[in-house]
Amino acid sequence: MASMSLLALTACAGGDEGTPTLSWYTNPDAGGQAAIAASCTEAADGAYRIETVSLPREAASQREQLARRLAAKDASIDLMSLDPPYIPELAEAGFLAPIPEDKVEVFSEGVLEGALAGASWRDELVTAPFWANTQLLWYRVSVAEEAGLDLESGAVTWEQLIEAATEQDKLLAVQGAKAESFMVWVNALVASAGGQIVTDPAADSETLQLGLDSEAGRAAAEIVGRIGSEGLGGPGMATADENANLSTFQSDSGSFMVNWPFVWPATVSAVEGGTLEEPLLDDIGWALYPRVTEDAEPAPPLGGINLGVGAFSEHTDLAYEALECIVAPENQVEYFISDGNPPSNEAAYDDPQLAEEFPMAETIRESLELAVPRPQTPYYNELSIGLQETWYPASSVDPETTPVEATDKILSVLRGEALL
Repeated sequence: MASMSLLALTACAGGDEGTPTLSWYTNPDAGGQAAIAASCTEAADGAYRIETVSLPREAASQREQLARRLAAKDASIDLMSLDPPYIPELAEAGFLAPIPEDKVEVFSEGVLEGALAGASWRDELVTAPFWANTQLLWYRVSVAEEAGLDLESGAVTWEQLIEAATEQDKLLAVQGAKAESFMVWVNALVASAGGQIVTDPAADSETLQLGLDSEAGRAAAEIVGRIGSEGLGGPGMATADENANLSTFQSDSGSFMVNWPFVWPATVSAVEGGTLEEPLLDDIGWALYPRVTEDAEPAPPLGGINLGVGAFSEHTDLAYEALECIVAPENQVEYFISDGNPPSNEAAYDDPQLAEEFPMAETIRESLELAVPRPQTPYYNELSIGLQETWYPASSVDPETTPVEATDKILSVLRGEALL
């Protein structure tokens, strides 16, 4: 009987007995991460194999699952795909295995500035940049021409977009839903106005200070409130996420939209499938994120995924070897083409395949140099929820009162004086 059990176990091992298995906890995608895992397993030539484990779809749920398991010192977490805002929390708690000195340069070389900032904490690289997302300004060429806007210069302001949409009775596609996407928008506005939502990221909950009650915070609130109260975001703005915005932009009411690069392959696919007319593609342009003021560079949102190694993994050395394979520029190119997620490494943008599949690739690269992460703080979860509670709906946002109310609410929660 014992012999039969041993045979069964050997059969289950599938011939890989003795080969360490690295578990890579991934955010849901179109299969690109699993494909890279298979490719790097083959390249490892028996040194290790990588298996992917899918995390929940929502970033907040991903953070919750990983944080709970790491708090229990779960040794099964070798590799993790991490949303940048949650990296400081995991790093501060000691849940990320330190990057070996000889790997820091490997994971930093050629990485675009915004992506590098999002992978760091306390001025140290704590995760490996993988893919780095950013929002562009998408526009209907016909609307921009009618308004006389030169969007290729990259110097358009929110005020100009609001005026153009108003004059032509069009809608602005912005993320107004009570969700993380709303936080993304507000942070980009504050940063583009020269401010910071969190002024001292490394402070503890008792001493942390916010920069919402400031000139930059009020400028951001002015834009959000105006678009919301004047109905420029459309009747569904209060529930509009990135996908709903794309539908608005593709409609006859579309004018301008801030959104991630997925909108291009999604639109191309819809045209090829016959659900949208082909002339629509010729009427779509792209540019850098809008400015809040003419004299200040935009601060586009930074998204994407960085890769961390679990502090309690039994194979940290092998995990970092695997990461070196996973984030190789050629894999980033393939991942962009297969899943629509832009590379974090500048070298990947030299690949001619990218320009063919994504004609806006150079604008994405330029945007990633300017991109600003969401506030880097171990208390990001409380910060994001608190801001959503006080700045929602957009139609109620007042530049004089909303930044003050948000500051009071968030700080009260962090200091144990209120609940979310």
